[in-house]
Amino acid sequence: HPAPAGRAAMEANNSPNNSLWHSYLGVIVSRERQRMEHFQRAEDILLTLLETVHAREPRFLVDYARNLEALEFALCASEDAVTLEVPLRIDGDALRVLARRTGDTPAGHPSEPNTCYLEVCSPGTDLEDWTGAVDVMEHGAGVRCLIPGKILQHLKELLVSAIVRCRRLFLLQPGDISAENLREDAMELSLLIRGSWKTVRFDIVPVVRRQQEPLRLRGRQSDGVFPAGSLRMATQEAHFVPASPHCWRSSTHLPILKLLRAVDTLKGPRLDSLRLLDQLRDQDWGGEGGRGGLTFNHLKMVLLWSTELFPSREDWQDLEGSVYRLLVILLRCLATQHLPHFLNPEKNLFQGVALDLASLYHRVESFAWDPRRFLRFHFGLHPCSGSWQADPDTRALLQLPSRDGCYWDTAYFDLLLSQFQVYRIQDSARRSAMAQLLSKIRQQIPQQS
Repeated sequence: HPAPAGRAAMEANNSPNNSLWHSYLGVIVSRERQRMEHFQRAEDILLTLLETVHAREPRFLVDYARNLEALEFALCASEDAVTLEVPLRIDGDALRVLARRTGDTPAGHPSEPNTCYLEVCSPGTDLEDWTGAVDVMEHGAGVRCLIPGKILQHLKELLVSAIVRCRRLFLLQPGDISAENLREDAMELSLLIRGSWKTVRFDIVPVVRRQQEPLRLRGRQSDGVFPAGSLRMATQEAHFVPASPHCWRSSTHLPILKLLRAVDTLKGPRLDSLRLLDQLRDQDWGGEGGRGGLTFNHLKMVLLWSTELFPSREDWQDLEGSVYRLLVILLRCLATQHLPHFLNPEKNLFQGVALDLASLYHRVESFAWDPRRFLRFHFGLHPCSGSWQADPDTRALLQLPSRDGCYWDTAYFDLLLSQFQVYRIQDSARRSAMAQLLSKIRQQIPQQS
C-alpha cells in the first residue's frame, strides 16, 4: 500500500504564520511510512492465517482489499486496534432483517439497542451450509435465525487451529502472533501480531453483507459536497456484525472509511487536519491512563461533518484554517455533549461512553485559543503551564442550547470561526447568513461587563 500523502506538509510553505503548523505536521507525516511498513508485515501474517482458515472452511472468505484499514492505521497517532471484517460466504440478500423487540432476547444474554436478527427465510444458495453445520436459533413460529455467537466461536476455533498449523509448517516465527487476548465474551476476536518491532492489534469480526438502497441524506448537501457517487458507493452495501451471542448490528466501519478516502480526493489539507488533531488527541487530550479520552473514530466523524458544513474550496485553503473548521465542530459537540453519527444523525456517539466531556472541552478550547503552546512534541507530563483567557462570548455561543438540531449549519459555525479570528470567507451570501444569525441569537448570550 502506498503511504498516504501529507499534502500540506509536502507543499512549499509561503506563509510565516503557518510555519509552526506545518513543522508539527511534518513530523507526523514523516512517521507514516514506517507505520505502514509495520501494518503491511502484520497484515501479511494475518492473511496467511485467514488463508489457512479458508482452506479448511471455505465458508469464511479472505478479503484482500485492506487499503482502507491501512489508510486508517497510517493516519491514527495511537496504537488503536484495527477492525478487520471477515465476510461469510452466504447470500445476504436471501436473509431477512428482523428488528429485535424489547424482551425477546434469550435470558442471560443482554443485547445492545438497535440490534436485529437475520432470518433464514427459505432454502437458498449457501444458506444450507450455515444452517446445517452452524445451529440456527428458533425465534417463534418456526422462524430460524443465524446465531452470531456460534459463527464467532467457529471462527475462533479455526483461527487457533490455523495458528498451530502455521507454526508447525514454520510459516510463523516465534513471537509473531499472540492469541492471549481472545476472550470468551467478546464480540470480536483479538489477535496481537508483530509487525517488525511494533505489535499491531487486529479485532476480527465475521460479517454478513447484503445489498441495500444507498442512503439519501435528506435535507443535507452531502451529495453535492463529496465526490460524485461516493456516498452511494459507500452505503450501497449493509454490513452486519455480531452485537451479542444472539443478535447482529449494522456496522458503518467500512462505509465511513470509504467516505474518508473520498474526502482525501478533494482539494485542501483535510486529512492533514485530521492527522494534526489526532496527534493532539493522543498527546494532550487523553484521559487518565489513556482512558476517557476522545477516539480516532470521533475525529473521523468530525472531519466528515466539517466537509459537509464547510463546502467551499475557500474553507480549505490553508492548514490553520482547515484545522479550525474541525475544531469549532468538535468544541460544539463537547459543549452540548452530542456528536451525531454522520450516516445516522439520530445516534449520539458520546452517549453510553465513559468520557469526561467537561475536561475534554477545556483542553480543546485551550488549544483553540493558544495553539502555539501545544504545537510541539513532548514526553511525559505536558510542559505548558500558565493561564489563558477564553472569550466569554465565544464560550456562551458554544454552549448555546440546541433544540431540534438548530445551530447545526454553516452560518453557526462561520460565526464561531469569526470569534476565533480565522474566518476569511469572501462569499457575500455566507457573510449575510452569519450576520442574520448573530442578530437572532445575540439576545441569548448574556452581556458581559
